[in-house]
Amino acid sequence: MRLGVLDVGSNTVHLLVVEAHRGAHPTPMSSEKTVLRLAEQVKDGRLTKAGADRLVSTVAAAKKSAAELGCAEMMAFATSAVRDASNVADVLERIKAETGVKLQVLPGDQEATYTFLAVRRWYGWSAGRLLVLDIGGGSLELAIGVDEAPELAISLPLGAGRLSRERLRVDPPGKTAISELRDWLDDQLAGPAKKLRKMGPPDRAVATSKTFRSLARLTGAAPSSAGLRATRTLTDAGLRQVIAFISRMTANDVAELEGVSASRAHQLVAGALVAEASMRALELHELEICPWALREGVILRRLDAELDGIEPP
Repeated sequence: MRLGVLDVGSNTVHLLVVEAHRGAHPTPMSSEKTVLRLAEQVKDGRLTKAGADRLVSTVAAAKKSAAELGCAEMMAFATSAVRDASNVADVLERIKAETGVKLQVLPGDQEATYTFLAVRRWYGWSAGRLLVLDIGGGSLELAIGVDEAPELAISLPLGAGRLSRERLRVDPPGKTAISELRDWLDDQLAGPAKKLRKMGPPDRAVATSKTFRSLARLTGAAPSSAGLRATRTLTDAGLRQVIAFISRMTANDVAELEGVSASRAHQLVAGALVAEASMRALELHELEICPWALREGVILRRLDAELDGIEPP
């Protein structure tokens, strides 16, 4: 069965098309990304008309692409940028009316749960107790557990794009802003980290998302050309070195670095600081980088639902 997954994120809208059936590895067939930076289109808590217009046209184009690629179904979901907008209901109604697509807004804890499922399936049961970290544009997701569903899933408004806009307004940000953000993040993460540590030490600590992949690449991890199954890690020592390096650079210069996309370069410093603070709070010295994340989790849950004869997510 060919499935399409449309991920409306804070920075990009990503259509992933896969061949998938229960018990098989979802095989990517096509991937299309559109940079919208929706989070920057939220003014006074509302998604602007211009932002909504672009989102509607992008969803319509994705629906057309999915049909041309032979998708039996396209699942569409949105994360923090749309989730946080006070006019989200109006935006969703307009999308459905003008495109026929029912865009579902994922709560933060469910976002963490689907991502956790994807990581569990990637590493399997031998991974034991998993601790999963995922930095998005608007939020940070944390989850831990020994099964396919986490025992604890937490979503925090500590996304790389959000913190770039709210706390690192100068380019490059400067030492004072970096120091202040570090202290603030330590305070924000103290409580959630304590809850996660109470669940027991993880057998494997894993990170997903473009932010973590870019940071790992900057510390010497294998490039994307090495394939999905190449082992990639991010250490706390390597991360500190990267932060010292990129925090003195402009976003345009960061965008020139290998492994960094131009559309995300402006938020990489904030993302790196969130990663560093999370590792510090959770007492982690190394993270493995998993190539599967939220989109794969949604696909796997959809296939599970079909097998179990229940309503798809």
